[in-house]
Amino acid sequence: MIKDQLEKLYKYAEEHTTPESKNLYELNRKTNLEVAIPQMISGHLQGAFLKFMSQSIRPKNILEIGTYTSYSAICMASGLQKGGKLVTIDNNRYLEDIQKEFIEKENLTEHIELHLGNALEIIPKLPYTFDLAFIDADKINYANYYDAIIDKMPVGATIIADNVLYESEVLDPSSASKNGRALASFNQKIQEDVRVENMLLPLRDGLMLIRKL
Repeated sequence: MIKDQLEKLYKYAEEHTTPESKNLYELNRKTNLEVAIPQMISGHLQGAFLKFMSQSIRPKNILEIGTYTSYSAICMASGLQKGGKLVTIDNNRYLEDIQKEFIEKENLTEHIELHLGNALEIIPKLPYTFDLAFIDADKINYANYYDAIIDKMPVGATIIADNVLYESEVLDPSSASKNGRALASFNQKIQEDVRVENMLLPLRDGLMLIRKL
């Protein structure tokens, strides 16, 4: 009953949110038809939120950890300052063709920099500071990703971490999966970090909003 009501509310929210572009709609559809675990895509409502945040912040540079099929990258890139760059990292080479196809369709090839490999090895080598970062990769390493990027961000910069509720497993870490325990630990780490202020937003599977003080 509660699940049905939440699904109806989610659908209502999508119906009262600016529609996704034709290219994003096609990317969403292609992901669901052709790619494994399609629920990993940010999708319309979360993508609209990321776009809204980016266009509000107007970042010079954005870092994304976890490209998947590039839906979230395309949404966030819309808010870049002139000459800005979105750097996105993923370790799945089989998704590169889809990423490049839709990034090109959105005329963002010059603004989105794709990296393939281990984010913890790539991040220290990046010659940028970042005003906005989005973490949506393997859950076990969320705390490590956070530690790797926080010092590459100026005061006032924002980090958004996805899936921080992990299907409610964080409510009882003692009986959670390893991913659920890792995210519960990550949430507590952020809550106790005096360098930031934060808000856990229950959108989809949970977004942790973090601003550096």
